[in-house]
Amino acid sequence: MRFLVLGAGMMGSAVAYDLAKASKEHTVLLADRELERADAAAKAIGPNVRPIHLDVRDGASLRSALQSCEVVVSAVSYSVNESITRAAIEAGVHMCDLGGNNDVVDRQLLLDAEAREHNVTIVPNCGLAPGLINVLAVTGMEAFDAVDAIHLRVGGLPQHPRPPLHYQIVFSAEGLLNEYLEPAEILENGKLRTVPSLTGLEELTFPPPFGRLEAFYTSGGLSTLTRTLKGKVRALDYKTIRYPGHCEKFRLLLDLGFAASEPLVGGGVRTSRELFTELLKRRLSSDDGDVVLARAILHGIKNAKRQTLVYEFVDAYDAETRITAMMRTTAFPTAITALMIARGTITRRGVLPQELCVPGQPMIRELAERGIVISSRVSDETPR
Repeated sequence: MRFLVLGAGMMGSAVAYDLAKASKEHTVLLADRELERADAAAKAIGPNVRPIHLDVRDGASLRSALQSCEVVVSAVSYSVNESITRAAIEAGVHMCDLGGNNDVVDRQLLLDAEAREHNVTIVPNCGLAPGLINVLAVTGMEAFDAVDAIHLRVGGLPQHPRPPLHYQIVFSAEGLLNEYLEPAEILENGKLRTVPSLTGLEELTFPPPFGRLEAFYTSGGLSTLTRTLKGKVRALDYKTIRYPGHCEKFRLLLDLGFAASEPLVGGGVRTSRELFTELLKRRLSSDDGDVVLARAILHGIKNAKRQTLVYEFVDAYDAETRITAMMRTTAFPTAITALMIARGTITRRGVLPQELCVPGQPMIRELAERGIVISSRVSDETPR
């Protein structure tokens, strides 16, 4: 099998690592507009990864590269995912991407009929949240006769939190601000509604050494899941997990205008948001190992009895491979989805939300083989 991974950054290199390690027979082309970066990542992974120079905005070069593979994985900016999707469909190549923007995903979904006509499977918005957590939500529904509510909680955290925010950047400062500033979609009493991010603060606990934590609404974590489950569940929400006190402190900074987009007078920084983003990058960057915590809670009825099903996992930075927990839990599910398409485990064609085409139990088994163990428990009482 031949795979093309676009982008040799943290996520792209981790996708390439997983695809290459899945079989020595796989050939993985790792493409980046900076050949040196692709070359360094390829050498670190192994001989079946080949670096190539490619700017995805160069349509002719992209189409040429697509001709050499069966599945392409986009780990570049979401801003080019629509054009990559169109190129993949034209080339008859299956595709996964890491998403990151609901408007772009909506435009990709409009290409569903065209993808089916070309016998192509496109799975946008793979990764952790949205992505794996969506798959767990839909997989959990299979255990019930009817599901009333689903609550999804996910967070990427430093293993050793430091004040004042007890947080470190685990993907990008710009992405973090988008999650905190944009409104969040939820289902409440069966109806779709939006709520402000950094609200809905709640307390939750995880096993030691984490203990008491907090969670609150942030945007983007559900993506297509609200539309997928509208009419099927009464309540659905997604909240981000942080160490206690983070939400209140960050909300104060936003209330003071640190992320405002109004122009500043003088200086090289054009807006408060640009300055704030730069400060976050400087102050919240760290080489400390990270950890990802995730929990999916489903309330429903099975055999006339009300039950609660909880999926949960904790994953930590892998010092041996130098792959962060956020890379593992984002890139590995994406790579597994690409493998499922290539192997014929996923046979549906079109542009499909992950929760509608990725089989949950095989995904759980594949992740366990990679050391990401997802536990499940059922109780007749709602957990705290």
